[in-house]
This record gives sequence, C-alpha cells and structure tokens, in this order.
Amino acid sequence: MPKDFKQAALDYHSDPIPGKISVELTKPAETQHDLALAYSPGVAEPCREIAADRENAYRYTGKGNLVAVVSNGTAVLGLGNLGSLASKPVMEGKALLFKRFAGINSIDIEVNTEDSAEFINTVALIADTFGGINLEDIKAPECFEIEAALSERCAIPIFHDDQHGTAIVTAAGLLNALEVQGKRLEEAVITCLGAGAAAIACMRLLVSLGARRNNIYMLDRRGVIYAGREGVNAYKQEFANQTNKRSLSDAINGADVFIGLSGADLLSADMLLSMADRPVVFACSNPDPEIKPEIALATRDDVIIATGRSDYPNQVNNVLGFPFIFRGALDVRATCINEEMKIAAVHALCELTRQSVPQEVLTACGVDALTFGPDYIIPKPVDHRLLELVAPAVARAAVDSGVARLPYPDNYSPGN
Repeated sequence: MPKDFKQAALDYHSDPIPGKISVELTKPAETQHDLALAYSPGVAEPCREIAADRENAYRYTGKGNLVAVVSNGTAVLGLGNLGSLASKPVMEGKALLFKRFAGINSIDIEVNTEDSAEFINTVALIADTFGGINLEDIKAPECFEIEAALSERCAIPIFHDDQHGTAIVTAAGLLNALEVQGKRLEEAVITCLGAGAAAIACMRLLVSLGARRNNIYMLDRRGVIYAGREGVNAYKQEFANQTNKRSLSDAINGADVFIGLSGADLLSADMLLSMADRPVVFACSNPDPEIKPEIALATRDDVIIATGRSDYPNQVNNVLGFPFIFRGALDVRATCINEEMKIAAVHALCELTRQSVPQEVLTACGVDALTFGPDYIIPKPVDHRLLELVAPAVARAAVDSGVARLPYPDNYSPGN
C-alpha cells in the first residue's frame, strides 16, 4: 500500500472526529415538554404498549430500521484473526454503508470471544433490540454453526454477509457473464479455488440456481475435494466430487468457469489457456486477485474476468447486495432472509445490468458508456437504482415465500 494512501486512510478514520458513525436525534428535545415526552413520564406509555404487544416495538421505537453489524474479529477482511476490537473499523464501515446506500440505521457490536456457544448466546440475548443482524468477519467453519443457531433462536433476519452477500453478487455476475459467452449455468463446469465460508455459500447458491453439483470442483489448500478424501469437514463434504482430479491444473482443464476465493496469483496463464472456449474467470482474492486482469486478457481474448477491485471492470462488491437485501427484509418485517429472497436479489441485479445506464452513474464512474457485455456484467455500487430494484424484489419474495409479517405495500417505496 502506498505510504500516502495509508496515511490518508488513517486520517480519514481519525479526523476530525474518530470513527465513521454517530447517533442523531429523530425527535425534538428542546423544551421541558419535549423532555417529558422523550423520557419520564411520557416514555412509560410506549413501554406499556410494547409490554402488551411486542410488535408495538416496531411502532414506537427505531427497532424496525436498525441493524447490528456483529463480529468477533476472527476473519477480518484478508487480514485474518485480529481479534474483536481490531475489527471495529470494518464493522463501523459496514454500518456506514447501510446508512449511505439504504437509509438503514446501523451500529457495530464486537463480541470478544472465539467460543461459538458464548458468541451465539450473547447475540441471541440482545437480538430483540434490532430489526436484523448482519454477521461479519467470522471464520469458517464456526460461522456456519453460528448463523444456523442464531437463525433458529431469533425471529429477525440473521445474515452472514461474507457468505451470502458474496454469493449473491457472484451469482448475478456469473449468470450475466455466461449469457454473454453463450453458455448456460446448468451445463457449465465450475472450478472453485477456495473452500471457506464465501466459497461454500457461492456454490450452494449456484446449485439453487441450477448448477449441477457434479460439475463443480472445489479445492482447498490440499487440492481437490473428492469423494473419500480424509480430513474433510461436513461443509466441504457437500462438494466432494467423484473424480480422479487432484490438483488445480487437473480441475481447471476444460472448465467453463473459475471462481477464486483464495489468494494472489494462484491461477497461471497456462491454466487459463487450458480452460474451455469463452471462459469466465472470477478472481476475487483481495487486494491481489488469483490472476491479474492484464495477464488474463493478454493470454486469451475470449475471457470475461471479474475481480474484487474497484480499479478494474466487473467488481464483485458486496455493497451491491446487503444494504438493499436488508432494506427489503425490514420493510415487510421478514423473520429471516431465505433462499427465495437471495435468488430474487440475484435476478434483480441481473436485470439492472441489462438496463441503460443513467448519465449520473457514468459521471460518478468516470466513463463515457456502460453497456451489458464483457466489461459490464455487474452493476456499479453508485447506481441509485439498486435500491429501487433489489429491495422490492427481496420484499416481494419474502411475502410470497411466507416469511414476512407485513403484506407487500401498495405503491412500495423502499424505506417508507
């Protein structure tokens, strides 16, 4: 990282006020009468209403528009296990994005434990405060257990964004890329380098969308996860393939799709050459991808490549998903974020990419044009239409799948 950028980042987080989020008042608090309504004795009235019916918390408090970003810091970005306190800048950043892109109030909570049971109990006991909980930067395989247990115990959406946000944006980009390449997900051979939370969630969602499990080759640090391999946990075992392929070179040969959620420079030019005609490469390791786009495009002129970086086309960025998914879920008071809602978000993102791009988006991105094709398979995070398309699709799916406690609003406007 350049020294000037490092200092700019430190200055951004420290000046003029430390941190990135604050609390604002939504009611007047200027007069004695205001204070009497805000606190004692007036506050007793909504307390009584909520005690009589818990749903009144959504009417008289900010619960319905409040999301907690919760982490124990065991898998912070690409930095590893930094501990809960060191994860706080990331969690504050996530709270900032909720507010900036979807008008959702959000607060970060760092839980100082690596014990799953302790973490689960802590979060479950405070869950009533919030309309939803975004789990973040929790290492695998504990993250699977934690999310499942909290989803069972809590009647609000529990969403591990490192899993599902990545999966949703990846799936949308991949469906579009395959269309551009004249291929179908149901027939695509997919090589997935990485077997952590994001990789497993990506493959699960692709299967829900039509990918064939026996066409998926997943690799961890020891190579291909194949049927009968020892030392494979239950989550990786879902993708144990009946195959004699053992290495990345074996698995990539003839593949239509490469999805990398692993580390820098692990996909060589020779491996890329061995892929099928018109391949799709998602090299999502950050900050350095599995193969640099310059190398990939110099190696093959028929490849579509996406990365996790903002300085290349086709950025796989979770901010395309989680603010609007939570917005839709909160607006119909969903009890969870289920597979139908995730798939609805995927298709909404696909649809948006096919629409003509407004001038204000082009200006914000510093480009003259964006047209659905090899260099534009995923919407840009600055596109205001994300809120208008993704949130309603998610809200509708929640209602249609029976997990919403409110009907789909007439003339629905996200956040209103």
